[in-house]
Amino acid sequence: MYEKNRAWIELNREHLLRNIKELQHLAGERCELMPAVKADAYGHGDVLISSMLQDAGIRNYCTATVDEAVRLRQAGIQGQILILGYTHPDAFPELARYALTQTVVDTDYARELSEFSQKFSDYTDTRCPQESSALTDAGCPQKSSALTDAVCSHGSPASMRDFPGKTPGLPGSGGISVHIAIDTGMHRLGIPYENTDTLPSLWSLPGLEITGVFSHLCVSDGLTETEKRFTEQQIYRFCRAVDALHARGIMGFQTHIQGSYGILNYSQYRFDLARPGIALYGVLSSQNDRPAADVRLAPVLSLKSRIVCIRGLSAGESAGYGLAYTAQSTRRIAIVSAGYADGIPRSLSNRGHALVNGKRVPIIGRICMDQLTLDVTGVPDIQRGDEAIFIGRSGDSMIRAEDMAEDAGTITNEILSRMGARVQRIVI
Repeated sequence: MYEKNRAWIELNREHLLRNIKELQHLAGERCELMPAVKADAYGHGDVLISSMLQDAGIRNYCTATVDEAVRLRQAGIQGQILILGYTHPDAFPELARYALTQTVVDTDYARELSEFSQKFSDYTDTRCPQESSALTDAGCPQKSSALTDAVCSHGSPASMRDFPGKTPGLPGSGGISVHIAIDTGMHRLGIPYENTDTLPSLWSLPGLEITGVFSHLCVSDGLTETEKRFTEQQIYRFCRAVDALHARGIMGFQTHIQGSYGILNYSQYRFDLARPGIALYGVLSSQNDRPAADVRLAPVLSLKSRIVCIRGLSAGESAGYGLAYTAQSTRRIAIVSAGYADGIPRSLSNRGHALVNGKRVPIIGRICMDQLTLDVTGVPDIQRGDEAIFIGRSGDSMIRAEDMAEDAGTITNEILSRMGARVQRIVI
């Protein structure tokens, strides 16, 4: 039986389902969501979240590493799992064994994958039956709308073609499944969009099943004229690269470029897949973000702990490591069994907050690895065992993940993805 005796995370299933519905509406009915469940699903628990997503009908996922993808497969997650980052060649066998889709980061990397696929084509026979059928029922859409209704920055329409999707390739039946990253201006991973000769040549590499092309938007969270202009330019470049492939007779691949803010701020563009990350979990990267879309997202995660000790502090007395807090008057303080190893940033020392019995109270002194201290002077009837809520609601008061990030001087993405692994996740 689960006992809430330290720090724990509560995951609201209803809120997650609501967010899926909201984002799907924005992305369009012919676009499939490919949720980003990397970094332990932004701290929410990748297996828990992916299982709920699978129950909700989601059949595409993306991770940052092969280890993350393998963990999902081993937990029974089916469908397409795209690894958005680099996978070392030593781990290429895992791509084959677990029927994963790998990002092609550049042309040399594509050749490495091709060589592996040819040399180790017998990996099909090494997969267990459960793993080898992982994508049987949940591959790509049978019909997709490549760039339907998309309008690029210079005002000309993008591709309007429909083309059939393809099930992600498996070793022995077309090769290692890959998505080609296209660099449209972020200058991180991918084939430069203007390399219209290099890009089509990848389809001639044996042993690769190219099932998608994609890019990353780097300023889609901003809505200044400069940011909008650059984002639209990126989308235009991506459209042109896709059209160049179509002109060569290359069809049957999925397209995607929108992450959370691409969906929230540029929902007029239509692609085959969309990769919601932070928005899927019902939060924004910053408390100052104001998306263009009229959307109602609900936070999925609450972070809670428990008061384990209450004591008095006289005026002039100090508390904690480094005596970083000194009372200016008589105070009542509470020790909480949570610290930076549980995902509460040390930078919140003497500046963060928690909710106790509906009251917002300050964090005082230095946050330790396993404990922290609250000033609960203004909280009536407080006692050992009461909840301390760092993200979530207590009575009429609420602390959002965005609020914690603002106090810590960072973004919500970092706050959530650094939630401690020892903090138990429970679904409510």
